[in-house]
Amino acid sequence: MQKRFPSLTRPARGIGWSPNRRVIIAAIILTSLLAVAASLAWFSRGGSPHDRASTPTPSATGSATPSQAVPGPAGGTGSVPQPPAVSEPVAYAKAAAAMLWSYDTRNTSRDQQLAGMDAWMTKESKYADWASISAQVPDPVLWSRMADNDQHATSTATEAHYPSAFKQALVDDPTAITEAYIYLVTVNGTQQIAWKNGGSGAEDRAVSLAVQCRPSHDCSLVAIAPRVAP
Repeated sequence: MQKRFPSLTRPARGIGWSPNRRVIIAAIILTSLLAVAASLAWFSRGGSPHDRASTPTPSATGSATPSQAVPGPAGGTGSVPQPPAVSEPVAYAKAAAAMLWSYDTRNTSRDQQLAGMDAWMTKESKYADWASISAQVPDPVLWSRMADNDQHATSTATEAHYPSAFKQALVDDPTAITEAYIYLVTVNGTQQIAWKNGGSGAEDRAVSLAVQCRPSHDCSLVAIAPRVAP
């Protein structure tokens, strides 16, 4: 029987933001923003039948080591799309979530996947949390196993919104956003996974993303929030 391997996006258990990064982001979008986020929902694979039946994820086995730096040139970015020229936070977050939930190991190397994801990141290094993004990519051994299995995924971001805590924070202090114009957006959607010999499946997805959208500039990705905010 054909074995199905874990999907690209998985729970960032034990990863989260560093204390210094958390302080920086919280100061920008108000200190209580992420503290009041509700319990972790469908951040990625948790709770699905696939989660119970398939090969354990690297985070569960302890074999994954999150990338801390973008790899060097790897012959392009494979199937990873270029970031859109969008200046509206919700629209950009939907596109970014769909990018994070999609991959194709048949024609994209792990280094290409990371390089393509990095193109979506803010260039303001004091805000960018690359570790939270790169941690979504499996370690080289697992990526190779997924490639042997021709595993690939497409996704659809069906809905996105500002979490209630973020909206209330803006009401309480409308000027806080002008420090770095970082917005928190929760995106819901569906990921369709397929592998060789006709294997396929679909799973719900939800993620909260911090995106930067300065006036008169295209948006960029800052981080994946450690919890899904309602």
